[in-house]
Amino acid sequence: MKSNMRGGYRTSLKNLSRFCLLSFAMVSALTPERTKFEYANNKLNVDRREALTKSIASGMVYSGIMASSSFLEIQTVEAATTKNIADLFNAETLTMPPSGRASEFQGVDNTYFPSWMEGEWDVRQTLTSCNTPLGLKFLGGPNGSEEIAMKTIAEQKEKIGIPVNLQLRWAKTKWGVCEDRVFNLRQRLDAFAGRKVVASVEYADVSGSNRKSVLNLGGKESDPLQTTVVYYRGPAAQKTFLLSHDEESVDAGSWAAYETTRSIFALTNTNTAPPITTDSQVVWYLEKLDDNTVKGKLRLADYLNAQSDTLYFESRNRAVSISDYTLELKKVI
Repeated sequence: MKSNMRGGYRTSLKNLSRFCLLSFAMVSALTPERTKFEYANNKLNVDRREALTKSIASGMVYSGIMASSSFLEIQTVEAATTKNIADLFNAETLTMPPSGRASEFQGVDNTYFPSWMEGEWDVRQTLTSCNTPLGLKFLGGPNGSEEIAMKTIAEQKEKIGIPVNLQLRWAKTKWGVCEDRVFNLRQRLDAFAGRKVVASVEYADVSGSNRKSVLNLGGKESDPLQTTVVYYRGPAAQKTFLLSHDEESVDAGSWAAYETTRSIFALTNTNTAPPITTDSQVVWYLEKLDDNTVKGKLRLADYLNAQSDTLYFESRNRAVSISDYTLELKKVI
C-alpha cells in the first residue's frame, strides 16, 4: 500500500492505491495477483496484487489496513507443529496453515530466528520465479478477469533476475532473536517501491504479543512485537497481524520457518471505501556460511480472503500465486 504525495506522485486516490502496499509479505511477503476494486462514488482503484507483491517481497510483509490497533484484534497463536518446513519450497502448491495451539510464549509470542541472525545485514533479494497454481482467473479480481491476471503476471515476470538491495535487522531478546519488524518493514516497502513511501511504522498490542507482557516478564521497551501498523505518505495505513508461525532447525547451520499474516489496508481520510483484507504466507530457509555471511531462500504465497474475494471458496484455502526469491546477506553490525 503505497501512498503518493511526493516524488512525482499524483495525489489522486487512484494513484495512491496503485502505489500502496498491502501485505509480504509477501518476499515477503511478493506475489503476482492483481485485483481491482472499483468504487463508483470516488473512482478508487486498488491494485491488491501489486500491493501485495511490493509488500511482502519485502520479505515479509510480511499486507486492509487498520490505522488503529483497537479496530480488530486477532488472537495470535502458534500453528500446530509442521514437519519438514523446508520441503514447502518444493511443493507445486501450498495450503494456508490453520492457527493451532496457544503459544507457550503467551504475551511475548514471536517468530524466533537462530542466534546467528542477530545484528544488521545488507540483503540482496532476487525474484527467481512466479507461478499461478490454480490458474489465471484467481488473479483477476472479483470477476476473474484473465486480462487483468495476464497483465499482472507479465509485470511480475519482468522483475525476475533483478536484485533488490536493502538493510534488515534482527534483535536479541530475552526469549531469542526476532525480526525488528518496524525497521524491516520500512526498509522493504521503500526498497521495493524504489522511493520513500512510508511515513511511519509502529507496533500494536494484541493479546499474544504486547508491550505490557514483554516488560512484566523482563523484556525491554525496544523488543519487537508481532503486529505492525504502517502509515504511508498519504491518507492510507496498513495493519498486519501474525496468524500463525512455526520454525525448525534443519541442521546446526541451517534453519527454516514460515509465517502466515493477515493485512488490512484502509484509507485514513474521509473516503468511505471499505478496507481490503489480504492473507499471505512467507517461508524462510536460511543457511549460515560464516559469522558474517548467510544465504537463503524466500517463498511468498498469496491466498484469497473471504471478506475480499468472491472466488475464495472455490480456491479451497490453496495459494493462488507463489513467488520464489534468493537471499544473500552480509553482516553490517
